[in-house]
Amino acid sequence: MSDAPKTIDPGAEVIAELLATLQARKSADLGQSYVASLYAKGADAILKKIGEEAAETIIAAKGEDRAALVHELADLWFHTLVLMAAYDIPLEALTAELARRMGRSGLDEKASRTPE
Repeated sequence: MSDAPKTIDPGAEVIAELLATLQARKSADLGQSYVASLYAKGADAILKKIGEEAAETIIAAKGEDRAALVHELADLWFHTLVLMAAYDIPLEALTAELARRMGRSGLDEKASRTPE
């Protein structure tokens, strides 16, 4: 094993910082913060925004403009993080769930879920 210190992925750091900022926006002035205004409108407004961004991501993916796809993916991730913050879901809960699924067949993982 290497004795080198583990480095933090800058991408993960950006997401963690963004999630912390989104949490802080819960108490922001509605007239000054887009995110605060989304929180004030409630979960349905956030979910609607995620749906819109998902559709825009799909449309961008069907095109040839990679920059447009990256832009739409960022919008989708952003609004998904808004939802996580709205429900007080820490980033660690999401990364733990993803880690739990690693190395496991997606088919096996789906088969192990209990029916809703």
